[in-house]
Amino acid sequence: MAKERKVTLPISADLLEKLANFQEIELQDVIIDLEEIELSVSSSGGGGMNPVIMNRMAAEFALIRDSASRMSQVFGGGMPAMAPMAMPAQYAVAPVAPMAPIKAKPTSLIPAKTTIPPGDYVGEIVEVRLGATKSEGGTRSVSYTLGGQTAPAFYNFQAPPKNKPIIALDVFDWAKVPLSKAVKMHFREYLQDTGEWARVCVEKYGAEMINLHLLTIDPLIDDASPKSAVKIVEDVLQAVDVPISIGGCGDPQKDLAVFTAISEQIEGERLLINSVTLDMDIEKSAKLINDHDNVVVAFTSMDVNKARELNRKLYDHVDKSQIVMDTTTAALGYGLDYAFTVMERCRLAALKGDPELNHPMSSGTTNAWAAREAWMKMGPEFAPRELRGPIWETITGQTLLLTGVDYFMMMHPAAVNALKQTIDNLMKGKNPTETTNWVTVTVGGN
Repeated sequence: MAKERKVTLPISADLLEKLANFQEIELQDVIIDLEEIELSVSSSGGGGMNPVIMNRMAAEFALIRDSASRMSQVFGGGMPAMAPMAMPAQYAVAPVAPMAPIKAKPTSLIPAKTTIPPGDYVGEIVEVRLGATKSEGGTRSVSYTLGGQTAPAFYNFQAPPKNKPIIALDVFDWAKVPLSKAVKMHFREYLQDTGEWARVCVEKYGAEMINLHLLTIDPLIDDASPKSAVKIVEDVLQAVDVPISIGGCGDPQKDLAVFTAISEQIEGERLLINSVTLDMDIEKSAKLINDHDNVVVAFTSMDVNKARELNRKLYDHVDKSQIVMDTTTAALGYGLDYAFTVMERCRLAALKGDPELNHPMSSGTTNAWAAREAWMKMGPEFAPRELRGPIWETITGQTLLLTGVDYFMMMHPAAVNALKQTIDNLMKGKNPTETTNWVTVTVGGN
């Protein structure tokens, strides 16, 4: 039996007792002289050290070994050559597979052909003729046909529009009508002469029709007689050779009396009577329209059901080809989205087969000037009023054009010109040859 060797440490019993309470002891300024160090790593229980760590440790020890060997040779030592360190099999790392070659970036898109699926539309918008040429019994140089669509507005890929939307310029018989300065500057010298005002609209500004407003018949303005209104209409018919629309003052009784006088005195012109509402005597109004072969605007206030109701009542007395619907136009910023929604609902319902809504639609786009922002003085960032107002009216018209509006009543010549260009481009159905650079384009400035 080996004899136990008793080693006496120069450490007091009190210190040893205190050290016994600790699991780890950190020694400072201690040098340990070893000839060999052996690390034992347990791999029981499926655990063990991470092979990556083992590889790293082996590499570091190999560097230490090589450095010690070189230093021994420099100082003339005879450190024997050491065999390469062997890595236990359980820590061996599988060789990394070579990286797959990187595919070249594509230089073009995969060719593919797409088509727009056609919508299922079974309805058709009734065609309505405005105006009458000599061969049709009137005195106009041209007549226009509204409607005829079998698909939503400008679905040229499915069914191109059969008839082009028509633009009329507003003319008033009252020189004191409150007009924005941006509008009045174009007509100031003609305000006293309704016929001359209408002529300028057609010959200078390209109006396709005249939308005549008889404001002087209003009991709150001049309370002009129906006979006086007939004279004004005759003057306008003499001044221009395009179809005209006749608008009243909004008083149900006075409007009916004036429309009756005009229809009886002016025959064969296929006038557009603007308008008949649910508040008027619909039976008398409708019979008047039918007896004199005119066309009526069925006006309702942004309500699809009321539009149906008014149309149903008119069907008892007039043919469907004598009705144009107007569900009210609200200005940009003042309810344009509501006006758009109602008009779009009417048109889509008609194309889906609703027999009470399949009529051409009219828009009082002039209502854009009811928005204060279209004419009031504002900061320089809002641009001059001379441009802001026409833009306001143009956007109102272009927006409602996409619902399928067939007849536009407008005010400013620049807005008329802009909307005309939009209609002409959409009617052609051609794609633009050059994309507008809206990302880097600069507008204004020096």
